[in-house]
Amino acid sequence: MAREYSRTQRLGPLLKEEIARLLQREVKDARIGMVTITDVEVTSDLKQATVYIQAPGDESSKAEAIEGLASAAGFIRSRIGRELRIRRTPELRFVLDRTQERAARIHELLAEVAEPDEPPEGEDGS
Repeated sequence: MAREYSRTQRLGPLLKEEIARLLQREVKDARIGMVTITDVEVTSDLKQATVYIQAPGDESSKAEAIEGLASAAGFIRSRIGRELRIRRTPELRFVLDRTQERAARIHELLAEVAEPDEPPEGEDGS
């Protein structure tokens, strides 16, 4: 079991690097635009890989980027198998990485809580 875990740990970064290279140089879908691969998680059986991406723009353009990536997944998968010479190339699933959006929202909420309120009536701080 530990051996499989280390294989998935090694495969994730390799997939991330290779997918980023393919998107930059070989995938020519206008919907994809300037996406950033933030992480790749591979299941322990190596059958599936979840590719987390960040895409600029509004929700509509982000959805288009996901559609473009889903459309190119077969091509990307075949190229990965050839380039990395792995016996079983995982199915690719592209999802939006909303970590930065969530972090920004948490930061906003913490800033709201940290702002000093007006002192209650009768207390002027002296």
